[in-house]
Amino acid sequence: LGSAAAPTAGLHFTPQLLDKVRDLGADVQEITLHIGLDTFRPIKVEDPSQHVMHSEWFEINPEVADRINEAQRVIAVGTTSVRALESAAVDGKVQPGARETRLFLREGSPFQVVDAMVTNFHLPRSTLLMLVSAFAGREFVLNAYKTAVKEGYRFFSFGDAMLIL
Repeated sequence: LGSAAAPTAGLHFTPQLLDKVRDLGADVQEITLHIGLDTFRPIKVEDPSQHVMHSEWFEINPEVADRINEAQRVIAVGTTSVRALESAAVDGKVQPGARETRLFLREGSPFQVVDAMVTNFHLPRSTLLMLVSAFAGREFVLNAYKTAVKEGYRFFSFGDAMLIL
């Protein structure tokens, strides 16, 4: 096991910024993520339901699962975190443990745990963009991307980020 890439949405958070977030009353919790290499593979089939989703490994310890389940609002940092939390959900509650996920969140997918997310701007035809669109709505995301292109935002792993409430 091992991550094929950095969890890049989290790179926006310096230790100083995390301290400020905690000072504002946020309970920052960490889970272990092993990002799969295929996370960057574009969807090449016309029907997304035919796309073979890559696997990613994650671990959520019991204390963190309890804190997430007690939270009034869960803000996930990164699409891999969203996939892990939603994969670990049973009846809306995060179950602790280590496991692999092949969850492909796309239009019509239910979200049980995550209320908001921080994510980078993703490339077209990616499972990551489909996840974000499923969460926030396709038209909303497309409008945000039009603004990002117009304003010269940087895309992909080390680009700009957005907070979706």
